[in-house]
Amino acid sequence: MIEGDEVYTRVGKNMPPDESTGWTVVLMDRASRFLWELQCGKKDRQLFRKALRTLTKLVTRTKDLSLLTDGERRYGNILFEICNELIFTGKKGRPRKTLIKGVKVRIKNKGSQAHKKGPKRPKYQAPHLEHPQTVQDINNTDIHANHCEAFNSSLRRRNSAFRRRTNTYAKHENGLQRTLDVLWVIHNFIRTHFTTKKVPAVALGILDKQLSWDELFMIPMTA
Repeated sequence: MIEGDEVYTRVGKNMPPDESTGWTVVLMDRASRFLWELQCGKKDRQLFRKALRTLTKLVTRTKDLSLLTDGERRYGNILFEICNELIFTGKKGRPRKTLIKGVKVRIKNKGSQAHKKGPKRPKYQAPHLEHPQTVQDINNTDIHANHCEAFNSSLRRRNSAFRRRTNTYAKHENGLQRTLDVLWVIHNFIRTHFTTKKVPAVALGILDKQLSWDELFMIPMTA
C-alpha cells in the first residue's frame, strides 16, 4: 500500500500557493515507511506525472499496488492515464479502459460539502474503473494518508525550509530539492524508524542492514 500526499512551503518571495514551486509530493510505502518519491515543484500535472511514473515501475515489478490518498484526485487520474489496459469482453461496442490488473486507487474525500450544490461525493471512492480480476481487499478504515501526514509534520521539524515563522525558507527550487534529497537518503537508509524499529530500506527488503555515514560516503557515484 502506497500513501500519497503533498506538503507546501514558500520558495523565494512570498506568492500565491498555486504559483509557488514549493509543493512537495510524498509517496510512502505504508508497511515499511519507505519513501518512494519526494519531489518538489509547482503543483501541476508535470510534478504529479513525474512522481507517479515511479509507481508504474512498481506495478511492472509486483503486479500489485494500492494507492491511497486524502481528497487529491490527481493521483488516481494521472496513474490511470499512464497505467491502464483495455478489457475485451466479446460484446459489441468499444472495450472499456481499466487500471491494470492488481492496481487499486482509493480516495478519502475530506472536507464539508454541505454548502455545495449538486450530488455529494462519497466519502470513500475509487476514481476509475478497476480490472474485474483485481482482488478488492481494501477496507474503508484503511483509506487514509495518516502516515504521510505524520511524515509531513516530521519534515517541518527536520527541514528548516518547511518551518513556519522562519527566515530560513528555500531561496530557489533546486536548493529545496537538494535538502529533500538529503532527507530522503537519511530517512530510507540511515535512520531507524521509531514505529517499525527498522530502517525503511531494510524493512522493505532492499538492504540487509542499515547504512552508516561512512558506508554512505564510500558509495561510488556514477555519471
